[in-house]
Amino acid sequence: MCRIAGIINNRLQPEEIREKVKAMCRVLQHGGPDDEGVFFDEKAHLGFGHRRLAIIDLSSNGHQPMSDTDQKAWITFNGEIYNYPELRDELLKLGAQFKSVTDTEVILLAYLYWGTTAFSKLRGMFAFALYDKAQKCTYLVRDTAGIKPIYYFAQNGTLSFASEIRAFTAAGIATEKDTGWPIRFLAFGHIPEPYTTLKNVFSLPKGHFLCWNNASSTYTIRTYKETSVIDSITDINEARQCVKDALIKAVNRQMIADASIGVFLSGGIDSSVITLLADRQKKQQLKTISIYFNEKSYNEQTYQRIVLDKINGESFSHLVQQQDFETFFPQITHAMDMPTTDGINSWFISKYAHENGLKAVLSGIGADELFGGYPSFNRIKYLKYLKKIYPSVFSALTGLVPDHYKKLTFLANDHPLADYLLLRGLFSPGDIASLLDTDNKHVEDTLFDTNTALNLHSYDEAHASWFETNLYMQNQLLRDTDVMSMSHGLEVRVPFLDEDFTSTIASIDQAIRFDKRQPKKLLIDSFNELLPSAIWNRPKMGFTFPLQQWMMAHDEVSNSQFYKGKPAQNIIRKFKNKGMHWSKAFALYQIQPHV
Repeated sequence: MCRIAGIINNRLQPEEIREKVKAMCRVLQHGGPDDEGVFFDEKAHLGFGHRRLAIIDLSSNGHQPMSDTDQKAWITFNGEIYNYPELRDELLKLGAQFKSVTDTEVILLAYLYWGTTAFSKLRGMFAFALYDKAQKCTYLVRDTAGIKPIYYFAQNGTLSFASEIRAFTAAGIATEKDTGWPIRFLAFGHIPEPYTTLKNVFSLPKGHFLCWNNASSTYTIRTYKETSVIDSITDINEARQCVKDALIKAVNRQMIADASIGVFLSGGIDSSVITLLADRQKKQQLKTISIYFNEKSYNEQTYQRIVLDKINGESFSHLVQQQDFETFFPQITHAMDMPTTDGINSWFISKYAHENGLKAVLSGIGADELFGGYPSFNRIKYLKYLKKIYPSVFSALTGLVPDHYKKLTFLANDHPLADYLLLRGLFSPGDIASLLDTDNKHVEDTLFDTNTALNLHSYDEAHASWFETNLYMQNQLLRDTDVMSMSHGLEVRVPFLDEDFTSTIASIDQAIRFDKRQPKKLLIDSFNELLPSAIWNRPKMGFTFPLQQWMMAHDEVSNSQFYKGKPAQNIIRKFKNKGMHWSKAFALYQIQPHV
């Protein structure tokens, strides 16, 4: 797990490319504290940079950027390939020669033997750049679940890429702000892909690769993800066995590491299942990292102990209090890279995992999205009826409805993203327009770009799962987890998003996969002999902090005088009087330097 960056620019002298790549690496050092490497091809006007967090093959053999033995290709790689031992064996039989036991070299040789079809063979989380000297082309490649980020800037015949947005500004590559980001942020609570805070800097879509022609300075983007029609599993017993087998396989292969590895244990269903399975697979005592609070309604320590009593590993439990939040708040906001209304919890637990000697951890992200663990899975059915009402009716409601119903005005736009924002949006279009001193049309034109139209009309659990997976999890949970964990030099692995596991879940009939009476029933039943009933037979809490109270007590966040404009000040006063959710106040706080 690392941080990567690079530049291809015929307009810059080699020394300028070298300086800029090194500047990008410096600002990404937190994500790769163990080593730094650079590679330059002066004829191609190309530079690759790498900051390393050593997890597999801790020796100098894992140094990057890396080439094959004949230096036909070079790679700078961020991530883990969990099936690299199998691929390595397959390549050895074809005559491949390796100089290390790294998964990085497996990617290189796989490409040299199989071309771009190699990308679909990889199982893991990854973002990498690969330069083929003979073909004079460079590839940017991202994993199918979008776990690892890679951003690119392709303008005026030049290509730059990096793991974080801050690298582009640090090197002076892209400094102009995207004028639409505050609108998107206030609507979503994050900045949805492919957009970023920088103009013309975009996120590469998951399961895609960008092919840059070094000779013509042009590029194409296309998917490498294999799509196949799978027979649907309709037998409940078969479905349970498939879920069980596939998740055990995913956890087992994600335990591979030459550095210390542990598990985030919140006490909920997802992290408990992962912890118990990882404990079975461990080659050494499993370390678990947990957080608890003095605030009883947020404290899951009782449930954490139930799981800990069933394993033999070493547990680390940390109390987080208001004072800790106040102390580390500046560091948390700095770590964000791009604004978000989430990630505070990930920052804290990653901090403690690092301090407890871990370099990699397993997380339960993805189960809610796959098995119907969110309220949206029930709420979405009401959208089907609301969509029968003419959009003009909702347009007429602007300025007439109370705050609690303002988000209905999103439905003035016949667009799937408007449907999502009704379920999960932060501020309504009218409020965003007021806060940013613009008009509703500008807000709606920015949010509902026709290029992002989606063909979704079923309004059932599968529809909700698509929303939660491709919008909320993709843009918020995964991005925040990556940025916050890497700010502490920690790798987070997500077995529920293993390619083979998600393919298995997709093959299960919807009527079995989602249970209207009990969220995640299929997952629970698949591990009923392993998972204590006390873990799942209780109200859902989620991995949340007492941020409503903590934000209200924060001097800047809750001080209306800190905010520009009466609309923002009025909202903060309402928040201070316990009339608004903390996420709205936190969003307004973050955009103040930009309004």
